[in-house]
Amino acid sequence: MSSDSGLQPPGEKLRRAIGWVSECLQDEPTRKRRDLLREAEIRFDLSPAECEFLDKNFANCKKSD
Repeated sequence: MSSDSGLQPPGEKLRRAIGWVSECLQDEPTRKRRDLLREAEIRFDLSPAECEFLDKNFANCKKSD
């Protein structure tokens, strides 16, 4: 017997975090990316590798005027 009720598929936390950060950046374009990324890392309990990916992914994003 195994209980998978608390487990998520691989990458699901990161996908949810990316969606959340993207939504926040659209809703609050003046909010600092670094603060959002740190909050996402805690909120979605990301691994160090996932945090690094998130940082790199959003570091390359440019704000649209």
